[in-house]
Amino acid sequence: MLVYPSSIDLSTRALRFLAGQLTARCRDIGTRWRRLPVAHQALLALAHLRCGDICARLAAGFGIKIATVCRYKREAIEVLAALAPALAEAMRTVGAKVFVILDGTLLPIDRIAADTPYYSGTHKRHGMNVQVLTVPFGRPLWASPALPGSTHDLTAARQHGIIDALTAAGRKCWADKAYQGAGRPVRVPFRGRHLKQWKRCHNTTHAKIRCLGEQAMATLKGWRLLRKLRCSTNRITAIVQAVLVVHHAPA
Repeated sequence: MLVYPSSIDLSTRALRFLAGQLTARCRDIGTRWRRLPVAHQALLALAHLRCGDICARLAAGFGIKIATVCRYKREAIEVLAALAPALAEAMRTVGAKVFVILDGTLLPIDRIAADTPYYSGTHKRHGMNVQVLTVPFGRPLWASPALPGSTHDLTAARQHGIIDALTAAGRKCWADKAYQGAGRPVRVPFRGRHLKQWKRCHNTTHAKIRCLGEQAMATLKGWRLLRKLRCSTNRITAIVQAVLVVHHAPA
């Protein structure tokens, strides 16, 4: 097998942050020795999340067994996911903003045609539905637990309690047409082909604001692992939360 050096388009800030969290984890559980130092384990986990490297490739690059790679990356993801903000915490942050943007995305997964609950008729593929709240300057603030891809965005938002939380916080929210009927806090564009001039102007302004949410989605999809998930659907929520935590890693 050929091995070659590569790079990860992340700053050392993310590496130091994850290494620090893993060090605290080792101290809590009383680990005395590991096959890799925590800094190398952090680098392994970031390579998996950012580049989507598979276990066999990581095992060859770090000179360890595949089973060890799987254990190390799963531990790192769990450590990061535990730091992800809850919806209530996100609402406290939203309270200091003028408005927030709500959007849903489909994370592709490797499922067969028989797995009906995971098939999205809108996107014509299997995946998991994740709702994302974005602050006005286009930075993802909170990501919901993953639901089967057949779940409608409005249904997912209600199931996660997003609509009720926005109503209680009294915050304005911009969203696309999928959230028609969400209620007063969620502002959506007008539907239809033959709209009056003022309605078309409203939709244009609405789209300019909502495009910041698309920037947040592009930021998440910049983590290549999220472009095609080949793991158990039960682990996808933790992966998304881990990515969000690393993205917000303090300096």
